[in-house]
Amino acid sequence: MAASTSGAIKARLEGLAFGVPVFRDGPREGQAPPFIVVQEGMPAGLDASGNGDFGDPDAEVNIVETVTVDLVQQARIKTGSTTTKVTERYGLAEAIAAALHGCQLPAHPAKVTAVRVQDIDRIPIADNRVRHSITVQVHRELLREEVVPQ
Repeated sequence: MAASTSGAIKARLEGLAFGVPVFRDGPREGQAPPFIVVQEGMPAGLDASGNGDFGDPDAEVNIVETVTVDLVQQARIKTGSTTTKVTERYGLAEAIAAALHGCQLPAHPAKVTAVRVQDIDRIPIADNRVRHSITVQVHRELLREEVVPQ
């Protein structure tokens, strides 16, 4: 069982065997592309469609948590003195988004009611790297231990 939303998404992506290492919050030092980074801590707000009575301390409270999944790839390699070859795996970002959209994240410690991919942005090539940023909204229960001090 994952301890967080990013951990649950990491577990989901690793289970799909895309052949790309997945990290939370950032790659290890010296990690060569391609790699995936899952970052949570983005905006989270109340899910207006499914919250209980706030006067009831045992009522279920649901939130929508935004998570960013970044795919970083090498754009091309040099094959000769004046030639290059594209190494970016076209369609990989879309395959990742399709694998996340609608899944239930069974490794999440909270009840997840929906996972929705909001968008995919392709950030232009810099330093021979291309980055796709996938924005995901996770509709889930807010766990009591997330808000009540231990």
